[in-house]
Amino acid sequence: MKIIGLCGGSGAGKGTAAAVITRLGGEAIDTDTVYRELCVSGSECLSELEAEFGGGIISDDGSLNRPALAGIVFFDRERLAKLNDITHKHIKAETERRIENFRDAGKCAVIIDAPLLFESGFDGMCDFTVGIVADEETRIERIVARDGISRDAAVARIKNQISDEELSRRCDFILENRGSETELIKKAEMLFSKIIA
Repeated sequence: MKIIGLCGGSGAGKGTAAAVITRLGGEAIDTDTVYRELCVSGSECLSELEAEFGGGIISDDGSLNRPALAGIVFFDRERLAKLNDITHKHIKAETERRIENFRDAGKCAVIIDAPLLFESGFDGMCDFTVGIVADEETRIERIVARDGISRDAAVARIKNQISDEELSRRCDFILENRGSETELIKKAEMLFSKIIA
């Protein structure tokens, strides 16, 4: 079973590309989704976050209040590093558990969709790494439409993420998302079929 690390900035098209793997007989693990699932009321991950950042990060329903936590760590590199230390170990353990389940089920490949693939050390779990790049204006439009945030907030998010140049330097393969969604899907199918073969 091949393990493919998928990364790229917000709005680059990771979700679209990752979905292709299921048509080829594989599975995708979205680490952002894993993180949300790990931060439910009473979870070990959430308890550690509350101990570190205080009760203000807990919503009325007992789950993680992501905007409140973001407000604490966004402009503080040390606090952000602490957040990553806590969350990455839990996300990695759950990702490893899911990979083993997919291996036992006879899947041909697993994509790990991780925005911080290299920063989190997830690339060490992968046989290959794939970066998705798209022009900044297109990414801004996608982020604003998808997340309902302002243009300035979208630009700030992009500026805090890994650059296309860095992705090109560190990844084994690059998918350029500079056309339609259909074009990206075709490119992803060709690349992932090659990797799995």
